[in-house]
Amino acid sequence: MSITVFLADDHTIVRDGLRYLLEAQKDIRVVGEAGDGRDAVRKVKTLQPDIVIMDIFMAELNGIEATAQICRECPSTRVIMLSMQSSSESILRALKAGASGYLLKESAGRELVNAIHDVRAGRRYLSSKVSDQVIGAYLNKTEEIRDPLAALSRREREVLQLVVEGKTSAEIADTLFLSVKTIETYRSRLMQKLGIKDIPGLIKFAIQHGLTSLE
Repeated sequence: MSITVFLADDHTIVRDGLRYLLEAQKDIRVVGEAGDGRDAVRKVKTLQPDIVIMDIFMAELNGIEATAQICRECPSTRVIMLSMQSSSESILRALKAGASGYLLKESAGRELVNAIHDVRAGRRYLSSKVSDQVIGAYLNKTEEIRDPLAALSRREREVLQLVVEGKTSAEIADTLFLSVKTIETYRSRLMQKLGIKDIPGLIKFAIQHGLTSLE
């Protein structure tokens, strides 16, 4: 039986390349794709694939938050992060969110195929390019890696990403099906928790901690 795979990446050319690579395998079938995290969650809930290949930098909802939602709502689906981010913080957050694998994009290829098979078999897969120091930080010293986003609730993290993407309170309210007043309360609260007083400060914070890219 084929392993069903869903592709979530904000670049069409990357999704096309991954589809070409994976569909060349006799036992892997790509069943869908998405270009933003929120759309990825919606489609994965419908398709229920075996594996999701997820980038971290995703519009609307970043890959780590999308991974957490998928792992919570689709327990039979496994997520493999495929990212350019190699920081201990990003890897730790992804694994805490429920990711079963983490690969760097520079090593994608045959290693991604191996990761899919390993994760489908119930094993965790970390890229060979991920340093021993980073692996050790996750396995043995997680208390030493401070996650500045840990103080925020899931909804506050969602609002933070949408704010730094330039969306108005009304647009965020429409996206999250909440009132404008509620969104403004979330925004005020998260800025207070982070000790940040303006939008440029939020944007800088989001880039530093992998919530959004410079693109």
